[in-house]
Amino acid sequence: MPRLVLEALMSAETELFDLELKILLEAVYLRYHYDFRHYAVSSLRRRMRHAMGRYGLERLSDLQHRVIHDPAFFAEAMQYFTVQVSEMFRDPAYFAALREHAIPVLKTYPSIKVWIAGCSTGEEVWSMAILLEEEGLLDRAVIYATDINPAALEAAESGVFALDRMALFCRNYQAAGGRRSLSDYFTTGYGGAVFDRRLKKQVVFADHSLATDAVFSEVHLVSCRNVLIYFNRELQDRAVGLFHDSLVRRGFLGLGAKESLQFGAHAEAFEACAPQQRLYRRAAT
Repeated sequence: MPRLVLEALMSAETELFDLELKILLEAVYLRYHYDFRHYAVSSLRRRMRHAMGRYGLERLSDLQHRVIHDPAFFAEAMQYFTVQVSEMFRDPAYFAALREHAIPVLKTYPSIKVWIAGCSTGEEVWSMAILLEEEGLLDRAVIYATDINPAALEAAESGVFALDRMALFCRNYQAAGGRRSLSDYFTTGYGGAVFDRRLKKQVVFADHSLATDAVFSEVHLVSCRNVLIYFNRELQDRAVGLFHDSLVRRGFLGLGAKESLQFGAHAEAFEACAPQQRLYRRAAT
C-alpha cells in the first residue's frame, strides 16, 4: 500500500479513536463525575488501548458501554484513567533540595501543613513522613494526601510495598540524604514491606480532584510531582492556580523533574528556589 494512502488511513483511524475517546470521557464525567476531559490526549490514547487489550475489547465504544453500565467495572478500569507509577524518594535530588531549602524555613513555624496532591499509591507520602520525622517536624505537621482514585488511596494508606522494590527505595533514600537506614522504618509482612504505622499518624488521606475540586486548606508546602504531565495546558493552569491559592505567603511548591511553571498562566506568581529540582516558592506579591 502506498505510504501516503497508509498515512491517510492511520490519520483517519486516530481521528475516529479521538472522537470515541471524547465521547467516553464525557460519559464518565456525566455518569460518575470524574473529569478526565482535560487530560493529555496522547497519554489517554495509550492507556485506553492498554485497557482495550486487557479486557479483550475491539473498539473504544465497547469500553464505553461497559464503563457506563457497570460501576464495578469502572472502578476496576480506573487504573487505566489514572497513572499509578511512583517510587519512594523518587528523584532523590528533589528530597535533598527540600532538606536544604524548605526544611529550615518550615522549622520556623509552630505547625506546618503539607499537601501531597495526586499521591497515587503513597510512595511520596511515606517518603515525606520519613523526611519530616528525621527533621523533627512530623509531630507538628499535618500531611494531606489526596488522589481521585479510591483504590490508589487505599493502597497508599496501607503503607505496604513489594519487597522487590525496596532495593531501589533504599538507594533513593540514601541519595536523598537519609539519616538512617530505610529498613529502620519497615518490617516484612503481608507479602511485602510494611512501613511503621507511627509514620502515618499525622497523615490525612482524602479524595480530591485537581480537575473539579477547590482549595481545602492553607498549606506551607505543596508537592505534586509527575501529575501535571498528564494534563493539558488548561488543566495544568487550573491545578497550579489551586496550589498558589493553597499556599501561605512564601510557601513552597515542588513539581516533577519534567514539569515546569514556565509558559504557564501562573509563571509570575512563583520564584524558582531550586530550579533544577523544580522547587519553587510563592512570590511575595
